[in-house]
Amino acid sequence: MTYMTSKIVGIQANHPSKLNPKSDTSVFLAVEAQRLNYKIFHYDPKDLSIINDKVLAKGFFIEFNYTNKNFFKIKSKQTLDLSKCKYILIRQDPPFNLEYITTTYILDKIKNKVKVINNPTTVRNVSEKLYSAKFQKFMPATIFTRDLQEVYKFFKKYKEMIIKPIHSFSGNDIHLIKGKLNKKLVENFIKKHGHIMCQKFLSKIKFGDKRVFIINGKISGAISRVPKKGSFLSNMSKGAVPISIKLTQVEKKISTIIAKDLKKNNVYFSGIDFIDQKLNGDINVTSPTGLKTYYDLTNINLAKVFWKGLKA
Repeated sequence: MTYMTSKIVGIQANHPSKLNPKSDTSVFLAVEAQRLNYKIFHYDPKDLSIINDKVLAKGFFIEFNYTNKNFFKIKSKQTLDLSKCKYILIRQDPPFNLEYITTTYILDKIKNKVKVINNPTTVRNVSEKLYSAKFQKFMPATIFTRDLQEVYKFFKKYKEMIIKPIHSFSGNDIHLIKGKLNKKLVENFIKKHGHIMCQKFLSKIKFGDKRVFIINGKISGAISRVPKKGSFLSNMSKGAVPISIKLTQVEKKISTIIAKDLKKNNVYFSGIDFIDQKLNGDINVTSPTGLKTYYDLTNINLAKVFWKGLKA
């Protein structure tokens, strides 16, 4: 089976059987691309190769359909020269590890022939949490370190702190430390993760965070995610409930500054998060989520904005 070169969207992601179509942004973007008459070629990052000077991927053409019980149908399996794609979406889940980095190097080879979202060089260079260090004046007190004494000093000053790995995702391995400092926990945490992010705890997280969608350098929408009772994690994968919200003038101002910087750095699609009008340091560029949820809450289809912006 062959398709017009200019009408293929490649999606580099985990197998679709692992996705939840009710909330998944990759499926949402693919469905809109299909509406625009693109064919979807899906492949796993591990199936990416450079062979005979070509970037090849073993994968399959696939159709997504929200109305079917099984939301996807594999049409044909094949090895595709990815330079035949019009667009490639990097959509695999973090953690951002060496395999993730390797795929960005491979995609670098064709980024001048194919529009890759987000730019693979940028994905490699923009560490989602460390990138926020340039915007620390908009954040709660935050340090990035693996020095135990610095962590202890930080806790002594602020009494309550969040510690999280720099390269994790979806609220995994995040700890709230308050009361007595468990030095053994911190020591083991640093042994496991290396450099970590320590941040003053913002108690208003119980009212929810705000996820702002940045597309093509512009604020495109936002949702709030309210942690389940007794939790401080605002990730929907951790049981948080999404609600529709509006941004404050402070949040708009900060978002505009970051959006401008992201565009300058070749980031087309990203998500930035606020807690109590403060940037929490998670600037998602690897596989931003939330567009389907935003549509369900507002009936505004940002997938249309996403694809229209690429043609501009």
